Amino acid sequence: MSLEADFKTVAEDVKKVKTRPSNEELLTLYGLYKQSLVGDINIDKPGALDATGRAKWESWNSRKGMSKDDAMSTYITNAKEIISKYGM
Repeated sequence: MSLEADFKTVAEDVKKVKTRPSNEELLTLYGLYKQSLVGDINIDKPGALDATGRAKWESWNSRKGMSKDDAMSTYITNAKEIISKYGM
């Protein structure tokens, strides 16, 4: 299976875990997912009143410079760990 096909499959599978992962785990996946699909962050940092948006922005921004392939591989590894931890 190609990297992109594996990425898409795991991205769908991780949505089906039995228990909601921690916010930290979700933010990690979010940043890697956005880096995989879009590349380096291309939006302005949300304001101080948007705590969720700010956390997501910071997670994605922390991946700046990471290649899309590296982000996909890391996403797949993290998502598989979450699937294993929480079950489907």
